Amino acid sequence: MKILFNIVMGKQIPWYLLTHPYIKAPEFLGALSFNNFNTTFMNTYSAQKNNFIISTEKEKLQLPVIHAYLSEESYWAKNISGELVQKTIEGSLCFGVYDTSDTTIAGGRQMGYARVITDYATFAYLADVFILSAYRGKGLSKWLMEEIMNCPSLQGLRRWMLATRDAQGLYKQFGFTPLPDPERIMQYNPFTEYPPAL
Repeated sequence: MKILFNIVMGKQIPWYLLTHPYIKAPEFLGALSFNNFNTTFMNTYSAQKNNFIISTEKEKLQLPVIHAYLSEESYWAKNISGELVQKTIEGSLCFGVYDTSDTTIAGGRQMGYARVITDYATFAYLADVFILSAYRGKGLSKWLMEEIMNCPSLQGLRRWMLATRDAQGLYKQFGFTPLPDPERIMQYNPFTEYPPAL
């Protein structure tokens, strides 16, 4: 089931709660403490290593950096539009990696990224993982994966999945393996590439 959230009194509230007839009642809303909905998976997670920071705070994400890499350098999202990248961010738990030694940008320059599509209960799909080429060879990809897998919001999930063409060595370090029964997994691909921008 896909859970959509509405913002009420500064809190993300699942849509199904807001549409329930009892919860819509004014007397219920008046008595409801919205602090009860400030659950673990809505909290910001961050980690620091030397001059680098990893954060799930979406306000820190630098969309031009993410879009430029995905649309121009990645093999899996060539030509993806900025609007579509923004939509993927809104629907995911995002991990930005920042170089705080670059003081030209408040909070540091973004040079890495990953996002997790998850229900926060049983399943997660890891996507769009990258470190910019100028920062590779510093162990940042491994550190990013460590922080993703240790994130409190993502503990206790039954299954993780991802797709990769050439980074199997990285993901194997965190327990990822080829599918034991690939015939059980199906997919639907309406198209394989995003059309070039006009």
